[in-house]
Order: sequence, then structure tokens, then C-alpha cells
Amino acid sequence: MSRRKNKNTRTRSGLSAVLRRPAVQLAIVAIVAFVVYLIASAGGSSAGQGSQVNVDQGYQMYQESGVFVVDVRTQEEWDEYHAPNTTLIPLDELPNRLSEIPKDKEILVICRSGNRSQEGRDILLEAGYNATSMSGGLKEWYAKGYPIDGAPAQ
Repeated sequence: MSRRKNKNTRTRSGLSAVLRRPAVQLAIVAIVAFVVYLIASAGGSSAGQGSQVNVDQGYQMYQESGVFVVDVRTQEEWDEYHAPNTTLIPLDELPNRLSEIPKDKEILVICRSGNRSQEGRDILLEAGYNATSMSGGLKEWYAKGYPIDGAPAQ
């Protein structure tokens, strides 16, 4: 009688054997996670754009003559208080009013607390502008004593 080799008792060789090792599987997972991290950290910004600044940095930009500041709050919020010499374009109107924003200047996007300014910045970046958003918003701007027309409700 001839003996048959049981398939399950045969040793595996080649790539299949290597891929079944836990250390190799862990290394593959680590490499994939690292690649995903690199893609996520680079996503959304093109050529160094897409940044966010704090209120102090935003005020420094505001003082520079080459920076265009756009406030993306509502008309009612603007009427209550706003930074002098800024342009109001409410966030929901921004995509349709891009022609009012100069392409040749750096754009600082501001709002009440910093959330809408990020959305506004992203809209502008998609349209090819060099835009930065300001975290903290005009609430923090006012609290720091930077110039304001009007006053926020307390």
C-alpha cells in the first residue's frame, strides 16, 4: 500500500507561510496605518495653504495691508459687532460671491467662534484662494481688546 500525505500535515512554503506569521501580519498593519496617517495629515491642504491661526496671529494678519479679511457670520451678527475694515460675506452666500474676493491677496476668514471660518476657508481653498481661518473668532478678539465696531451681547 502506498501512503498518502495528508494535506494538513504538509508544511507550507513560500509567501503563504510568511504571511501567516503574526509578526509579519503586525508589520503589514503598521505600514498600512502609517500610510493612512500620512494621507490624512496631508489631505485638504495644497502647497502649505489651509492653515488656521489663533486670534493674536489673526490680528497681526489683520494689520498687514496685503491681507483681505472676510467675516462669514450673518448680517444680524455683523450689525451687532464686527472688526473694522473687514468684508461681510455670510457663509451660506460665500460660494456665490467669490468674485468679490481678490485672488491676488492672502485671505483671513473670521467668524464668531472659529467654526464657520474653517468652512469658509475650505470653500476658498477649493476655489483656488490662499485662505487661512482664525480660531477663537471675534468673541476672543473682543475679549483681547482688539478693535471692534459695536459690542457683543453679554
